[in-house]
Amino acid sequence: MSKAQALSAADRTRLETLIGHAFREKERLDRALTHASARTQKGGNYERLEFLGDRVLGLCVAELLFRTFGAATEGELSVRLNQLVSADTCAEVADELGLHYFIRTGADVKKLTGKRMMNVRADVVESLIAAIYLDAGLEVARRFILKFWEKRAARADGARRDAKTELQEWSHAKFGVTPIYRVEERTGPDHDPRFTVTVEVAGVQPETGIERSKRAAEQVAATRMLEREGIWQKPSAGN
Repeated sequence: MSKAQALSAADRTRLETLIGHAFREKERLDRALTHASARTQKGGNYERLEFLGDRVLGLCVAELLFRTFGAATEGELSVRLNQLVSADTCAEVADELGLHYFIRTGADVKKLTGKRMMNVRADVVESLIAAIYLDAGLEVARRFILKFWEKRAARADGARRDAKTELQEWSHAKFGVTPIYRVEERTGPDHDPRFTVTVEVAGVQPETGIERSKRAAEQVAATRMLEREGIWQKPSAGN
């Protein structure tokens, strides 16, 4: 496997323009874009930055929601927060920035496409937030976050509840039973597992979800059952 190359000066300038911040320490930006599978001369990978960026993102989004939705309950704020800091949303931001063009990975990870790269794209967004925070402080990191999350926070469907919670309350009210989740299959290598999970509610046909974690697959299965039974409306093709 060849060693991953640092960003070219042209690519760094292009990305800094998209981000809205010129890094004082250029190696921070390189590290924020480097997956553990990539062999590098120095600088390491983004895993530690991802840890910090997740916390900075959570703080700034929680603050944004607290100011924006003055009448919202703690429960509604929590639902909105969980959605906005999820891997799905972070991956959306990565795609909006075109980060897939800049991420440095090993050959094995480069073979992954579509949803299988979602977690990598999401992780890089969090690591990028940490790099901005370390390079320029909280206010600059907050400015970056608001640029990409403020419009998402205002969406009408932002308070849609956790699918497993919604399904459990519906099944209790309608049938007096609790949904049962069963892992049917686990496939794929350790760095990219795929879990197939079935959810069963007595009285209706089961549904299945496939995702990279057991919990995410359970959420997919619960969502499909809620949409099939008409409890939730399926998103339109444009959403």
